Amino acid sequence: MVENKKLLEMYHQMLTIRFFEEKVFELYGQNLVPGTIHLYAGEEAVAVGVCANLRRDDYITSTHRGHGHCIAKGVRLDKTMAEILGRKTGYCKGKGGSMHIADFSIGMLGASAVVGAGIPIAAGAGLSIKLRGTDQVAVCFFGEGASNQGTFHEGINLAAVWSLPVVFVCENNLYAMGTRQSRVMTIENIADRAAAYGIPGVMVDGNDVLAVYEAARVAVKRARQGEGPTLIECKTYRLKGHSRFDPAAYRPKEEVEAWLKKDPIACFQTKLFEMGVLTEVEVLKMVQEVRKDVDEATKFAIESPFPEPQEALEDVYATEESATTK
Repeated sequence: MVENKKLLEMYHQMLTIRFFEEKVFELYGQNLVPGTIHLYAGEEAVAVGVCANLRRDDYITSTHRGHGHCIAKGVRLDKTMAEILGRKTGYCKGKGGSMHIADFSIGMLGASAVVGAGIPIAAGAGLSIKLRGTDQVAVCFFGEGASNQGTFHEGINLAAVWSLPVVFVCENNLYAMGTRQSRVMTIENIADRAAAYGIPGVMVDGNDVLAVYEAARVAVKRARQGEGPTLIECKTYRLKGHSRFDPAAYRPKEEVEAWLKKDPIACFQTKLFEMGVLTEVEVLKMVQEVRKDVDEATKFAIESPFPEPQEALEDVYATEESATTK
């Protein structure tokens, strides 16, 4: 039984992610975001359901579609928005951008534009936890496309062999960029691959935040108790295309309409109404609060300076040999 306070916190976080992503989309249209963006709107239940089970000192690794993971783990909205806008006050001083946000102080080990790159990093974090003898947990978020990468098999195999405290969370939104899963896999469920490594494989409705929360609760508990990794597959759907310039015309109209009816925030809100945990008045108040928070973060970011050109050479690391011209 999830306490009412936590239910409301989860709903608040889901709203925050949705409104934050909508604002990022708007800012991109104003030519304020360098590079491109990959929005998390529609998948909020996964990040929130999983991270609601984590402590501040637990770790997560993220993907190119990482804003939602960052927010669910507890990053500051202002520094996150500043990073997305390439400003000096961002988490990575404006040098990482949308796809490379990290905050080690809360266990956010970083997002990565390289597909599947976070999987072995999470395994490494899990090994660190085991060697240090703590009860922390590392969670790795990745998409179904990454499950065809070598890093997926290598990372999960090592985690299984060494019984590492890692929870692997596959966000299956059915499309790797524009390629449907059924065209590149002969299996329907990514969770079935867990059997090859002798670990639990769990499939859940990724648009049901409570279902995700429960699956993650069991997996995190196993990991903390030294029982090894779990692979959780969350079936979900992104509202937008793969990136800002993708119209997602490859998705059948009927499919899109069916998934829109399963919007994770709307479904959770209805459930909270039925449970008597939330009222329409409280929703309106929360919406105003979240929009204010996002607007203030945006103002902070826009008013922040860009890095100076010479700062491009700061925070860059190389060995003496590789940095020396011969």
